[in-house]
Amino acid sequence: MNQRSNKASLPKRSLGWLVHALTASGACVGILSLLAVYEGKLLLALWLMTAAIMIDAVDGTFARMVKIKDVVPEIDGALLDNIVDYVNYTIVPCFILLVTDILPVHSRIFCVIAIIFASSYQFTQHDAKTSDHFFKGFPSYWNIAVIYLFFLQMSPLANFLILMLLVVMSFVPIKYVYPSRLDYLTNNKYLRLSIVLLTCLWGVATTGLLWLYPQSNNLLVGISMGYMLVYMGISLYRTFVPLDPEVLINNAA
Repeated sequence: MNQRSNKASLPKRSLGWLVHALTASGACVGILSLLAVYEGKLLLALWLMTAAIMIDAVDGTFARMVKIKDVVPEIDGALLDNIVDYVNYTIVPCFILLVTDILPVHSRIFCVIAIIFASSYQFTQHDAKTSDHFFKGFPSYWNIAVIYLFFLQMSPLANFLILMLLVVMSFVPIKYVYPSRLDYLTNNKYLRLSIVLLTCLWGVATTGLLWLYPQSNNLLVGISMGYMLVYMGISLYRTFVPLDPEVLINNAA
């Protein structure tokens, strides 16, 4: 292992360590999110959660660009990423659910415990990320769920039912699109590019809703919710109509 790392030049290894530092910084943002919730600054906490999502959206791409397994082989980047994601995608939103009125008072602890168990299962499956780069089961997007519940301002009971449905979906082997790994979604590069652009547009729209809060904007709501419907539709389609194995082999090559 050390011999492999010694083959990489100092600039390449430095870039690799910077990418790992970027990933680890997501946990720092998570701690700041918890602090913001503790201080009663929920909107700030949601902004920090959004920042953590952005870090998670780009660090994997950077890691593949610098071939991080070759330049810094002594660090398990996938393990680091999972640790940080568990903090930001599960622990932080669960804390928000515990201390706010998003859920009915008497069901908060039950719902949070159910989410933690579902996330523990989802994060530790050997094929949680499938060989063709999909998430198997609801991919613990609890932070995104909490952001939507914050925007939609539904009743606590409705929020509880939605979250419990997502808990159940964590155990249902539907293949959910991995937005930054689209090689096996379609062999049409223009469709892949379109999905990347739609994901970016969703990010802009959802961030715009945070910026405007407590006001809203129907166009931004439509874009944000429309993307989620497209995401679910594509995920269901690829679950039941997977790419031909020969196409997968060609893409892998």
